Amino acid sequence: MFRKPMFAALTLLATTATPFVTQPAEAAAIQQQDVTDASLVRLLPGFHEAEVTTNGVRIHYVEGGKGPTVVLLPGWPQTWWGFHKEMPALAQHYHVVSVDLRGMGASGRPAGGYDKKTMAADIAGLVRHLGPEPVYIVGHDIGSMVAYAFAANYPELTRKLVMLDVAHPDPSLAKWTLLPEVGTFGDKVGDGSKAYAWWFAYHQVKGLPEELGANGGIAKEQTWFFHYLTRDDRSIDARDRAVYAAAYSSRDAIRAGDAWYQAFPQDIADFATYGDISVPVLAIGGPGYSWLNAVVPPKAPKARVVRFTDSGHFIPDEVPDELLAQLADFLK
Repeated sequence: MFRKPMFAALTLLATTATPFVTQPAEAAAIQQQDVTDASLVRLLPGFHEAEVTTNGVRIHYVEGGKGPTVVLLPGWPQTWWGFHKEMPALAQHYHVVSVDLRGMGASGRPAGGYDKKTMAADIAGLVRHLGPEPVYIVGHDIGSMVAYAFAANYPELTRKLVMLDVAHPDPSLAKWTLLPEVGTFGDKVGDGSKAYAWWFAYHQVKGLPEELGANGGIAKEQTWFFHYLTRDDRSIDARDRAVYAAAYSSRDAIRAGDAWYQAFPQDIADFATYGDISVPVLAIGGPGYSWLNAVVPPKAPKARVVRFTDSGHFIPDEVPDELLAQLADFLK
């Protein structure tokens, strides 16, 4: 039996230009059984749940399809479900494995180990459990950081690396400004303006996010992110929002998610010890394009950095067809 995300009486929030308008009809339509992993997997024919204990932590994942293995690593504030729009198409040609990272969804939430090097070791254990062949690894957001650390530390297990909208923490991250430049922080991330990532600092605070996010507060925070960081709020629908609100509804889940950010100083130190990435790399950025373009090519001689001008941060949700086209060309 797999531990399922807890679902409280969550208020779903609007997907309109006004971020905090409730939609009671949509909220009423999402029942508890709709957001369990078992129910979500049933929406993806040919996929099933599994788990492995490796590197001292239980890792939950969903897999399907046959062929070379593609490992999908999502980020905050999502779960393995963050790649559900790509999984069926990829499964026509690949063995697809979408993972709940350490601290995410139905995976374990230990007290420590949220630096990306340790999380990459979790994935290495999973990959060895899946079989002897190296894998294609695709990461978004926090998952992109882990995917980079995986390729850096386990080149023998890596065929190719795909990074979506987020680079691995590097020394420039420690110099990001506390305040936004005049006129750059609005209702949504727009063309030519980088995201004002105030939450990188907020998540450093221990205890307070758990206090504010419990009892439904996390759903409000997530709705702000899904509004600010997408071009079109509707790309992440009511069911998706219920899934993610449920997955992060407990204090322990919020604590674990914040720990990914609290490990950034260690991640920066680890980044300095990594050599070049030897495998081919595809980096795709929306708002994160400039960061990717600055960090990835100097460390990855085989890197190609692509800008998606019609997407916000949540590339797998917002432009799945465009992403699948890039993956079809790169992974083959």
